[in-house]
Amino acid sequence: MARAIAVIVARIIFSFIFFMAAGFKFADIGATAGYIAAAGFPMATFLTWVAAFFEIALALAFISGAFFTEASLLAGIYVIFLAFAFHGPSHWQQNQAEFGFFVDHFTFLAGLLFAAVHGPEKWALRQALLR
Repeated sequence: MARAIAVIVARIIFSFIFFMAAGFKFADIGATAGYIAAAGFPMATFLTWVAAFFEIALALAFISGAFFTEASLLAGIYVIFLAFAFHGPSHWQQNQAEFGFFVDHFTFLAGLLFAAVHGPEKWALRQALLR
């Protein structure tokens, strides 16, 4: 029972993180698009909307447990992409705190990989593409 409780708490935390990330994007699409454009990506507004809806989908998968392994793996890829795109080595000279932000993404990845391997535990919708 303790394991199931720990896993559901982790699922809630993952969901909350992605709901918050999407919420900040929806709250100010223009500011997020500006941040994305400053990183050198084209079609920044479109990418902001895509990212926000992707984060909502991840949050729903984590909270429901549906497609949990797939969502964990996709979230891991997304998090590492974000680390390199927005906090990578080119940012460390101007601001050493960026290295800390970069490393934090890898601790998040570790949790996501752990989640992918162990699954959603109890209290989950059992939908999966990967078996």
